[in-house]
Amino acid sequence: MPSASKEKKVICFNKKASHEYFIEEVYEAGVALLGPEVKSLREGRVNLTDSYARMRHGEFYLFNMDIAPYPFAHHANLEPKRVRKLLLTKREIKRLTGKTEERGFTIIPLKVYFSGGWAKVEIALAKGKRNVDKRQAIKDKEMKRELDRARKGSGRPRRRGKD
Repeated sequence: MPSASKEKKVICFNKKASHEYFIEEVYEAGVALLGPEVKSLREGRVNLTDSYARMRHGEFYLFNMDIAPYPFAHHANLEPKRVRKLLLTKREIKRLTGKTEERGFTIIPLKVYFSGGWAKVEIALAKGKRNVDKRQAIKDKEMKRELDRARKGSGRPRRRGKD
């Protein structure tokens, strides 16, 4: 029975992350949100484009995550791109702090989802790709697609018209 309550309902994912970065490690973090933000999340009104996480005062915060205002919450006028606190364990904070101090590493959100009713963000320790790496990744993807297409086409008999 507990496994049914831990079902993940993905709200939003960062499509550009795998194209722009090499993903090294992935972590799950909670997000400190206010009531209207949670309702907007449940409606899927979130955008992760250009968002990132940074260390500030010994804690990690998520910047530029755009949660659209909930239309029925007139009493709470919240900034859509306000800074939101990430909820991580001390061990994860120490590990991420050490890694982000290395040159080239950054923390980016990959997806936002609900797990057991709680809003979670999957963050990744990532290293930026250069243009050469991006072109190579595109070339590899196209080669794989052509190979799959050739395999799929060769195993199937061809239809013949009426003779």
